[in-house]
Amino acid sequence: MGAVTLRVGDLDGMIGYYRDGVTLDMLGHDGPVAVLGRGTTPVVILQHSPELKHASPRDAGLYHTAVLFDSREALATAISSVASRYPGTFTGSADHLVSEAFYFTDPEGNGVELYFDRDRSGWSWVHGQIEMATIFLDPNEYLREHLGQRGADAAASGTGIGDAVVGHVHLSVGDIASAREFYVDRLGFETTAAMGDQALFVSAGGYHHHMAMNTWGSRGAGRRGLALGLGKVEIVVPSADDLGELGERMSHFKVATRDDGRSLSFDDPWANLVEVRAGSAAVG
Repeated sequence: MGAVTLRVGDLDGMIGYYRDGVTLDMLGHDGPVAVLGRGTTPVVILQHSPELKHASPRDAGLYHTAVLFDSREALATAISSVASRYPGTFTGSADHLVSEAFYFTDPEGNGVELYFDRDRSGWSWVHGQIEMATIFLDPNEYLREHLGQRGADAAASGTGIGDAVVGHVHLSVGDIASAREFYVDRLGFETTAAMGDQALFVSAGGYHHHMAMNTWGSRGAGRRGLALGLGKVEIVVPSADDLGELGERMSHFKVATRDDGRSLSFDDPWANLVEVRAGSAAVG
C-alpha cells in the first residue's frame, strides 16, 4: 500500500498530530499539501481543504489508516508519544493473532491504527482463510515491556524509531457484496477473511490483509460527496507491466479509469478514489 491522502480542515493541527503524536517525519510541505512518513516513504498526505465539511458518520469512506511499524519498540514509541500528547484520541487495542494493534481517532475524526506484525511463520490459515481474533491487549503492559529507555527518550522528544509504512487501509462501505465484486473480482485482490455481510479482508501475496471493508456504521451508504476525510488510497504494484495488465483488466470489466502515464486511477462503488502506480514510479 502507498500513502493515504486525507482532506483536512486544520492543516497545522493535523500536521501536529501525525508528526508530533504518531512520530512521522515531515517529508515535504508545499503550500496546502503536507507529506509525512518515514525515510523516503510517504505514509499520510494531508491536503488542506477548509472549504469542505465533515461527512455524515454513516457515510462511506475511511474506517482507518493502518501504520505498520518494523519493531515492537518502534510501535511502543509511537503509542507513548500519541498517548502523552493526544491522550483523548486512544480508542482501544487488540491482539489479532497476526498482529498487535492500537487504535486512535485523529483530531478530525479519521481512524488510525498503529500496529506490528507477528512473524508470518506463526500465522494460521484454514481453508485459505487467515485466522484472526480480537483479544484484549493491555496498552500499559505493552509499553512497560517494549518501550525501553531509547523509546521513552524518543517519545519524549516527539521523534520516532525505525521504519513505518502503510500496512493496510480499512474502508467503510455500503455493502460487502459490492465490495467483493469490485476489490476481488475486478481489481484482483484475494479474499483472506470474511465476516458474512459485515466485513471483508483482502490481500495480495499472502499478507493477512492489505485492504478491508466493513458495513458496521455505513450499511446502505451510497456514493460519497466531496467532504473532509479520505481523499485517495494508493496501491503500489511491482512493475509497469503489472500496471498495464491492471488497466486491461479494469477495461474488461468496464471500470472507468484515468491514466496519466504514471498511474491508473478509478473510483470504487462509493466514490473512494483509488490510484495504482508501479513501484518504480515517483510519488506525486
